[in-house]
Amino acid sequence: MGGGLIFLILLVAIGAAAGGWFATPKGDNQVTIRTSLLLAISCCWLMWAIAYLAQLHPLIKPIRSNLRPVEDF
Repeated sequence: MGGGLIFLILLVAIGAAAGGWFATPKGDNQVTIRTSLLLAISCCWLMWAIAYLAQLHPLIKPIRSNLRPVEDF
């Protein structure tokens, strides 16, 4: 899988945020509910994207310990 999955999940998150935007009930706490929904959805997507990219392109390469040592001549 390439990086296209990240944008696909981003579109799903944007759709969920838009659904939450229009589905909030009218009232005194409408702004608070909308802000909480958008913040929660964006934070969840950001955490997922960071974890996915960290596994896709790790910063530290694993070092095998069962290799023979290199002899200098």
